Formats: sequence, C-alpha cells, structure tokens
Amino acid sequence: MAIHHAAELGYQRAAADYERVRPSYPTRSLAVLADALDLHPGKQVAEVGAGTGKFTRLLALTGARVIALEPVAAMRTTLTELLPQVQVVDGLAEATGLADGSVDAVVAAQAWHWFDPAAALAEAERITHRRGRLGLVWNTLDETVPWVAEYSKIYRQWRTDAVPGHRDGTWRRFFDEVPGWTRLCGEHVANPYVTDREGVLGQALTSSVISTLDSESRAQVRRELEAVLDRHEESRGDRIEIPYVTDIYWTARA
Repeated sequence: MAIHHAAELGYQRAAADYERVRPSYPTRSLAVLADALDLHPGKQVAEVGAGTGKFTRLLALTGARVIALEPVAAMRTTLTELLPQVQVVDGLAEATGLADGSVDAVVAAQAWHWFDPAAALAEAERITHRRGRLGLVWNTLDETVPWVAEYSKIYRQWRTDAVPGHRDGTWRRFFDEVPGWTRLCGEHVANPYVTDREGVLGQALTSSVISTLDSESRAQVRRELEAVLDRHEESRGDRIEIPYVTDIYWTARA
C-alpha cells in the first residue's frame, strides 16, 4: 500500500499552515465518539491519518492510550512536537504495523476518504479485538450559506476525479453492505470557526489539491477566493465565522 500522491505532496508542503489555520473539533464531538467507542483509561485507540494531531489531542483527553499513525513526514514531525506524550508511528491505515488485536478502537478524523476502504477496514478488523470499534470524523463546510457555497465551488474547480473527497458519499456507500460490522450510526454537531481573513483563505490554500499547484495557479486561486469574500457582508472584515458541521460516525464488529 502507498499514500495517495496528492496527500503525500500536498500535506508535506502545507503541514505548518495546516496546523495554524484548520479548525479543531467541538468537545461535544469527542463526547459522542468516546461514548460510542467506549474510550476511557485502560483502553487503547489507534488514530489513522492523524495529521498534525487536531483530533489526537482530543482523543488523549479520554484517558485512553492513543497511538497516532501518520505517513506524511512533515505532519508527523509537527504532531510529535505538539503532543510528545502520544506515541506517533509512521504507518498507513491499510498497513499500520500494529499487532493483531492490540487496540480497542480505530479512529480516522478528516482522513478516511483517502484510504482504500476495503483494505483499511480489514486492517481495523485485524488490529482490534472481537468487540473492536471504528469511528470516523469530518469537519464539513455548511454550503447552505451563500458565501461558503461560492468559496467551495472555486476549490472544487481544481479538484479532479483522481483526488478523493468525502462529500459525495462514496465512502458511506461502502459501509451499506459490509459484512462483519454493525450498521453505521452518526451524529452531527455544529462547529462554527471564527478566524481572520487569512485564516479563511488558508482553509482552501492548505488543502492537498491547492498545495500541489504551482505558485501562479495558487495566486489565481487566492484572487478568486478574495473576490468571494469581498462580495459578501458576512465574509468581510477581520473576524469571519466559517460555518462548519462536525460529522461523527461509528460502527462496531458484529
């Protein structure tokens, strides 16, 4: 197995900015997931595609022992610096290198759509015990808000079919008839993120797709995004609220 080329190159380039501008997750989302996955002291959880540790630091609050797996070196370096108390491993969701039945749960935050779902689920089944659980989390932009819809449209113009995303629901259809796991459950929590203009622009500019573009193309994307922000009253000024919703899903070995 290998990491997707867009994720490897894009996140290698944008790791520092990713940590600076990307939102965290509401504490309610942690409470929902911790309850669904039964995370508490004495448990062990593997987070695959941990990135710079945005969700890792929340998982650590449960008291469970967290093993954070991240294949992109720049992301892994930032994660290690920020969370020295967490075991950080160079590994893939499809090939973690962890022992059979060694963890109680597997979590992927903002990452599952990058994986080969069949291989990643098989690996989750291998490294969890017979009552193992799986949790998936995403921060999703609320595109019912007009300026966010325009902003997202610009970003998607640069995305190709070769770059996976989670909004099309492909990842979820995989779980509809997957054997050996319970029906996927879910909950959605509002996660408004207040930042400045540069923080809003950074949401797109630190994406794997935009990070891989040449400097001229990135400058063009920035100009287009700035024009969107200037057209809408809600997205002008120094403080802008980005309307995210945190989507939490979970399943367990049947």
